[in-house]
Amino acid sequence: MKLCDLTQFYSPMSGGVKRYVHEKIRFIQASAADEHVLVIPGPKTELIEAPRSRIYSIRSPLLSRTSRYRALLNLRAVEEILERERPDLIESGDPYQVGWKAIASGQALRIPAVGFYHSHFPEAYLRSSARYLGRTGTEFVMDVARHYVRNFYNQFAATLVPSARLGELLTGWGVENVRAVDLGVDVEIFRSQPDDAAATRDSLGISPGRCLLLYVGRLAQEKNTQTLFAAFELLDPQRYHLLIIGDGLQRADLQALRGRVGNVSWRQYCADSAELARLYRAADLLVHPGVQETFGLTALESQACGTPVVGIRGSYMDRIIFGDQKFWARENSPAALANAIVGSSRQDLRAFSEAASQRIRECYAWPRVFDRLFCIYREVRAHYRAF
Repeated sequence: MKLCDLTQFYSPMSGGVKRYVHEKIRFIQASAADEHVLVIPGPKTELIEAPRSRIYSIRSPLLSRTSRYRALLNLRAVEEILERERPDLIESGDPYQVGWKAIASGQALRIPAVGFYHSHFPEAYLRSSARYLGRTGTEFVMDVARHYVRNFYNQFAATLVPSARLGELLTGWGVENVRAVDLGVDVEIFRSQPDDAAATRDSLGISPGRCLLLYVGRLAQEKNTQTLFAAFELLDPQRYHLLIIGDGLQRADLQALRGRVGNVSWRQYCADSAELARLYRAADLLVHPGVQETFGLTALESQACGTPVVGIRGSYMDRIIFGDQKFWARENSPAALANAIVGSSRQDLRAFSEAASQRIRECYAWPRVFDRLFCIYREVRAHYRAF
């Protein structure tokens, strides 16, 4: 089977979606017969070829100088690639113009197309309009968003969602043929051994008595990092140190925080998975402030490395938290998150860590995840009827 992934959510410093497609390429390269084609925006138009893998980068304008995301506007180039490659199945990870092109090209070429609902964008982006539009205006905008989601995703042969509960929500909105899938972890890299935490902390300049908090992800409103920053200012500066790995539109807010307190470190990006795993193992807690996560890949990676997670209860991420959530915040506020951090840091949560790491190895290793996903692909192809 030749599979083609189309996505705009891709940059040199992006996280979950980029990890997902590259792990899929690795999985396919280890197979006997499958091929993979990836179409992404980039600074120039080029083709990168490898065994059973071709990555087409299409020159696209920059949207953000911090996250390095680009808008893939040359849809004719996308169409030409699909016509040339003639994949057996198209997967779109984009709910905007690239997704519409996947639908149109799939119909024209009689190729089944599936959509992956990576981001719950109506909630992540449109709820913020409440402060400007009021309750009535916000509900109107949400109604429009629900209609858009229903109309858009019902044109795919299947809609993949990284949470069964989110799938139930979309089904309630009228989206048909929703299929819940998982994301995964490279369990050979993200693991609780070796015991290198002390050496890594020493390289970071973190004293043995400090509680090292880690955040990995974009600095953005939809990631709720402003709540994390405000919560950290409420903590004892002699006890806690915060390491941020990521960049985004709230970089200025992070720099302002670093100017006010001296116990915050920042890395713009960590491209080396082995180095990222070492940082997970060195941390006492991963702080995940997101309230609109569809999965929570960093939470899974952190637990695979034996480091517990603390955050705000109620997101679709809750189902992949294998430790005790008793101390998690029950509301989205800086005070609640700060109290959750303090409460969690006082517990010996490492007792849960090895069990959580083993559970992830058993259920969320990428090959196991892709075996299940490719069963869905084959089912979609078997039932596809071109009109």
